[in-house]
Amino acid sequence: MVHRARLRIAVLTGVIITLLVVIVGSTASMVMTRAQNEQVWRELRYGAARGDLSSPPGCTWLYAPGVTAPRNGPAGFPVRADLDQVRRTHDAVERTVRRDDTVYLVRTQARADGHVVQAVFDMRYQLADRTHLWYALGVAEAVGLLAAAVTGVVLGRLSVAPLAEALGRQRRFVTDASHELRTPVTQVYTRVQVLSRQAAAADLPAPHRDGLARLVGSVGRLGEVLDDLLLSASLTAGPARRAEHRPVDLVALARSVVAEESDRTRDGRLTVAVDGPPHPLFVDGVESALRRAVGELLSNAIGHTPPGGRIEVALVRVGGGRVELTVTDTGPGFETAEAERLFDRFHRGGDGGRYGLGLALLREVVTHHGGTVAATGRPGHGARFTIRLPEHGPPPTAHAARRPVRTGHGC
Repeated sequence: MVHRARLRIAVLTGVIITLLVVIVGSTASMVMTRAQNEQVWRELRYGAARGDLSSPPGCTWLYAPGVTAPRNGPAGFPVRADLDQVRRTHDAVERTVRRDDTVYLVRTQARADGHVVQAVFDMRYQLADRTHLWYALGVAEAVGLLAAAVTGVVLGRLSVAPLAEALGRQRRFVTDASHELRTPVTQVYTRVQVLSRQAAAADLPAPHRDGLARLVGSVGRLGEVLDDLLLSASLTAGPARRAEHRPVDLVALARSVVAEESDRTRDGRLTVAVDGPPHPLFVDGVESALRRAVGELLSNAIGHTPPGGRIEVALVRVGGGRVELTVTDTGPGFETAEAERLFDRFHRGGDGGRYGLGLALLREVVTHHGGTVAATGRPGHGARFTIRLPEHGPPPTAHAARRPVRTGHGC
């Protein structure tokens, strides 16, 4: 998250500086082009109306009947059609002619003495000035981008540093607090279990036994929350957890998780089917984290499936070198618009059910492993949760891992 924030600040800084350079450059180019055109047209109109036919100003040629055409004039001039039109209508004609890799401004008009004069101006020097301006703007843009990159990196580090420090402190607090609470909570859980068994053996009244049973469940859930917090903190630690990655057989892991939940499924009169290939499907990751993620999916399905329902766990290899694990149940389902919000922490569903940290932690685990998770469902038609993880090659066998040792002499 910190890296994305820094990158976003750098990109936004670069975009802002680039836009400023573009806006300034475009404005300068527009002003320069308009000023040049207005100046040239003013000079051209003056030359056509009052200019000396024998010695026109630079870059300008004047054509009139009975006047010898200039020797250095551009080819294709004068424009005879404009001369004929002015003779007929006595109205001035202006046009722009593109020829010989340049632009000519042409004005044809009748003078006060009745002679029709055509003035031609060569814009090549003005066009060269505009090209030089765009070249300078390109250099300024390159320098601006470099400055934007450096500025963005510096601003990103300076502005995000407090956020990174706060997140680090938060992660350390969660980890330390969870570690400190883990031992006493485990001791309380063990003691409550012992008391619950003693209460059952001593034939205490039913309200007392029910109260101890609820206490056992509450303390157990508290321990699960602490485990979730520890796992979430370890995942956000980043590269420190990477050393624990190893090839994990997702098929065997899913069957193991289903077997661990057999008591709950039997008590809830649920049917759980695992459909997977006979061969392993390996993914690269932390086995304990992946086990927790798959267990959360199965636990979520068990908690939302009514007695007599069915839960299906399917594993398959899909395109793009990925492994897909799907958990489908016959529970009440959920609204389609609610699918993404299910993965928010402590989200409360439309049916009043609260999802706590489980699904949010599930998404953290899957994202940490380079995968994706999605939920689909409809009210009254159950739900389906799909995890996709990058496939990984099988671990090296013990025989392949051993390397022959040469003894003796020789090449």
